[in-house]
Amino acid sequence: MKFLVTGAAGFIGFHLCRQLLHRGGEVVGFDNLNPYYDPKLKEARLALLAAHSGFDFMRGDLENSTALASAFAREPFDAVIHLAAQAGVRYSIDHPRDYIQSNVVGFLNVLEECRRRSVRHLLYASSSSVYGLNARSPSLVSDNVDHPVSLYAATKKANELMAHSYSHLYRLPTTGLRFFTVYGPWGRPDMAYFSFTQAILARRPIKVFNHGELWRDFTFIDDIVEGVVRLVDQIPKPDAHWNPNTPNPATSSAPYRIYNIGNNQAVKLTEFIAALAKVLGVPAKLELCPMQAGDVHVTCADIEDLSRAVGFTPSTPLATGLEQFVGWYRDYFGEAMNAPCTT
Repeated sequence: MKFLVTGAAGFIGFHLCRQLLHRGGEVVGFDNLNPYYDPKLKEARLALLAAHSGFDFMRGDLENSTALASAFAREPFDAVIHLAAQAGVRYSIDHPRDYIQSNVVGFLNVLEECRRRSVRHLLYASSSSVYGLNARSPSLVSDNVDHPVSLYAATKKANELMAHSYSHLYRLPTTGLRFFTVYGPWGRPDMAYFSFTQAILARRPIKVFNHGELWRDFTFIDDIVEGVVRLVDQIPKPDAHWNPNTPNPATSSAPYRIYNIGNNQAVKLTEFIAALAKVLGVPAKLELCPMQAGDVHVTCADIEDLSRAVGFTPSTPLATGLEQFVGWYRDYFGEAMNAPCTT
C-alpha cells in the first residue's frame, strides 16, 4: 500500500512510517521541521527513515496549499494519515495563532486535497485533551466533548467537526484518533516525562502540578502505532443504527468514526515519576505546585470500540516502556544526557 503521512518527522509520525515501511508499504512523508523543539531530533528520525527505499520525503507547511497539493500529486495514495499539527497544550495559551494556522487552516487543506483526489481513507490525529472538563473516567468516545480547557484541545475538537462535515458532504471516509499521553523512544522533548528525566539526572527538583493530584493514561508508542496500523483497513461506513434524536458523537450516518487509543489505565503522576526514577537509578526530588492553566486532572481511555473494531488492546507495562525510553535516551544523548534539550 502507498501512504501519505503528514508530520513524518514527529514522534508518532516517525514510528508510524517505520512500521509501515517494515510491513512493505511505500510512504511519502510531509513535514515542515518547525523549531517548536530541536529540529536536530527530527532530522535524526528522518535519517533513519531515509535508509528505506520505500520512503520519500517532502518538506513543506500545511498552510501552504500549493506545497501540500504537490505532496498529494506524487502518488494515488491508499490512505492518508494526518499527524502534523502544532503540538502542546500550554504553548497554545501564549501562541494561539500558530494553532489556528497549522491545526485548522492546515487541516482544511488536507481535507480539500482528500476530497479532490477521492482518497480511500483519511485517518487523523485528535487528542485526549478534547475531553476537557468532562469528568467521566474512563472517557468514552460517545461522551460530550464541548468544554475544552485549552485552544489546542479546541482545535482538535474543530478537526473532528471539520472531518464530519466532509464525510457528510462528500462521503469522504474519515477516522479520528484520540491519542492518550504517548511516551517512548524518540519522544518529544516538550513532553513532561522528557523533562522529568532531565531533572532527575541533573538532581533538580521536578515541578509536579496540582500538588501531585494528577493522573494520566500513559500509552507506549508501539501500542499507539499498532492501533493506527490496524485501523487503516477499517474504512468507516455509515452507522445503520445512528439515531439523530440521540446522536452518538463517535459515529454518524456519514462514513465517520472516532476511536480512543490509550492504555486504559490512569497512573498517578507521582507514581509515574517514581517508576521512571527507579529505571534511571537516581532518586527523584519533587516540588509540589498549584494546578496549571489548560491542564486536566485525569485522562483515561475507554478502548472498547477500538478492541471491538480491530481486536487490539494496548498493553505494554509501564516499566517495560520506561526501560525502552531510558535506554534510547542514554544512547541518543550520550555524554550530554544531563544537559537540557534545546527547545
